[in-house]
Amino acid sequence: MLKRMSLLALLMICFLTAASVCLANDDAREAIRRGNSRVAKEQYEEAIKEYQRVQKTSGDLYATARYNIGVCNYELSRSQEAVAEYSAAIEARAGRYPKALYALGVVLEDLKSWGEAGKAYQQAIDVSNGTYVEAYFRLGLVAFQGGNYAKALSLFREAISRSKGHFPASHNNLGVTLALLGRFTEAEREFEIALEQTSSKYDDALYNLALCRSRLNSARAERLGLSLGDVEGQIVRPFALATSR
Repeated sequence: MLKRMSLLALLMICFLTAASVCLANDDAREAIRRGNSRVAKEQYEEAIKEYQRVQKTSGDLYATARYNIGVCNYELSRSQEAVAEYSAAIEARAGRYPKALYALGVVLEDLKSWGEAGKAYQQAIDVSNGTYVEAYFRLGLVAFQGGNYAKALSLFREAISRSKGHFPASHNNLGVTLALLGRFTEAEREFEIALEQTSSKYDDALYNLALCRSRLNSARAERLGLSLGDVEGQIVRPFALATSR
């Protein structure tokens, strides 16, 4: 009889604990909902206060709240605080939070911490089993900034491949990288594809295509021993690299 009573008491405690967790999670979801509503109105400070109501015991909801606080801090130009919040969100999910890893990489890029940004993007790729396409694109940017054009080419192509070919910004950046390597004919085609995929509504790709063709004309003139001077009013501004999708 005593053992039966003890078992019933244990079961009651487990039930009450589970009910408390469910109630706490309901409160956490409501706090996140209120915070999201504030973010939609660009009321970031008020949103942070709502997200901070979510307790660590809420598991994935806590990780979401910390990520959202990071977003708010980023929008408020508080980069270091954003890094801290994204890192806390990643830790709360034992490193398996691709979206937070990607966001961490973006803010680290802003801080010119290229190496750390690259690590964050690579981890986002690894924990997503290679499905986080935007991380390949950003890794390409990091490689480009570091002057590793061969790696940048590979990463921009990988982003395009994993997007089933439709990634105008990556086609544009692939074109820019090829142009800087003197491969203007290949670059020209990439800019054309970027324009095709955006119905020609992509100013940077349009500019890059014109500049690329100008460079091609110059190269052809040189091969013919001609001096065209300022070919077609060649623009002196460098090729335009896309930094977002």
